[in-house]
Amino acid sequence: MKKTHLVLVKGDRRDKPLHHWHCIIEQAVTGAIHAGFRIGQRVRIGRVEGSVVGYNIGNFGRFGGARYPLLVKTAFGVTKCSPSELAAA
Repeated sequence: MKKTHLVLVKGDRRDKPLHHWHCIIEQAVTGAIHAGFRIGQRVRIGRVEGSVVGYNIGNFGRFGGARYPLLVKTAFGVTKCSPSELAAA
């Protein structure tokens, strides 16, 4: 099992300037890519199979790219995921 580095984001988006969030999201996406989660990669969320279809660069809402940098398509639709929620299929 590969080790994954997580980025802890403290506070609220209103606490930090926009450029700070850009850097945190970029680090999260880069970390996911280095962990092997590239577009087209087959993955599992529990028992549900899917594939990585993109990267979440959004910084608003409950499921921002800093915590959930991966977009995964499953039979149930597209969802935002963190690398720790996924396993290789």
